[in-house]
Amino acid sequence: MIALKPLSREAIPAALEKAERYRLLNEPGEAESICLDVLATEPDNQPARVMLVLALTDQFGDQPGAGHRAEEVLADIRDDYEREYYRGIVAERRAKAHLSRGGPGGAIGAYEWLTEAMEAYERAEAIRPPGNDDTILRWNACARLLLRHPHLGPAPDDRGELQMLE
Repeated sequence: MIALKPLSREAIPAALEKAERYRLLNEPGEAESICLDVLATEPDNQPARVMLVLALTDQFGDQPGAGHRAEEVLADIRDDYEREYYRGIVAERRAKAHLSRGGPGGAIGAYEWLTEAMEAYERAEAIRPPGNDDTILRWNACARLLLRHPHLGPAPDDRGELQMLE
């Protein structure tokens, strides 16, 4: 069995910068690995948790289970605003992954994830720091995505369909 080598506390700031760089280079697996190393040394490092959530969302569509893992990491983000904001990011990126994949149920899945994202952004907006309108920018981006894709919509109400058949 291979034992992972621990990261020193002094190396954490530079490691997080590298993780961000790897995300920008579209190498989210590398960023994820660095974040896991940081969290092994400092389990409550909040910037590493946020970066890990983002690295995992970068892998939606490529890595099965990335959404579930992102949700688990979200639960450990202490700040209520950040937790809701990034919950919105996770849902928004899941919606975009559904759109990219297409296929049966893709439009319904994308719609449901977008509305979940918008709800999370609204919860975060209610508790946002003064002068921080990031949630509004993200909410508007989701709204525009829905406007550009009018085929996205909720699942048909099964009961309504049954009543129509009777």
